[in-house]
Amino acid sequence: MHLIAEIGVNWDGNFDLVKEMMQEAASIGFDLVKFQAFKKELVSKHPEASRVFQSSITQENINKINSISQDIGIEWFCTPMYEDAVKLLDPFVNRYKIREFDGRRIIRNNFSNTVKKILETKKEVMISSERVPNDCELFGYKQIKWLYCVPKYPCNLEEIDFSIIKKFNGFSNHCPDISAPLRVIDLNSEILEIHITSDKHADFIDNNVSFDYSDMRKIAKYAKTKVVS
Repeated sequence: MHLIAEIGVNWDGNFDLVKEMMQEAASIGFDLVKFQAFKKELVSKHPEASRVFQSSITQENINKINSISQDIGIEWFCTPMYEDAVKLLDPFVNRYKIREFDGRRIIRNNFSNTVKKILETKKEVMISSERVPNDCELFGYKQIKWLYCVPKYPCNLEEIDFSIIKKFNGFSNHCPDISAPLRVIDLNSEILEIHITSDKHADFIDNNVSFDYSDMRKIAKYAKTKVVS
């Protein structure tokens, strides 16, 4: 199983903090860390828009993020939310993530310019979707990894349909109950993505869907036990 630590907007543009988060993810046994790249206007309606934007991957911070990743020895990738972000990211990443909001359109075979640019790179793409994508023209493509995702921040355990997990390549978690990712591990899913935080008691933007280092260790240990068995 590939374990992905979604740092997202929980690093507040603080390089010391993001280095710590990446180091912890690597030492615990996570394979990848993920970020987001968006324009200011995409988050302009958020009550803490300026703070949220500090965590976006931009031209100003991408080299620093890449350098930290290389020094630690953990691969990073990103969700580009606008077309030019693909060009910005492409020299640095080996794969991309597409958020559930865009995944819904893809299911209907309605591809935005951003998605088209991502697909043109021929790199691996992970797409979040609440619906089983078997009617989508991208279903079955080796390049595409589909992650089941309930698009609520947070969602309840009861809102997750574990019966369809096996129809996806993996799971992108928005449930604060640790039993959600553990149940996905039990189902032998290929990919598990969770949001992470350095401190559950802090006021980081996505803390209500995030697991701290202690929880990450439990998840990684459980996944390793399943592999061994």
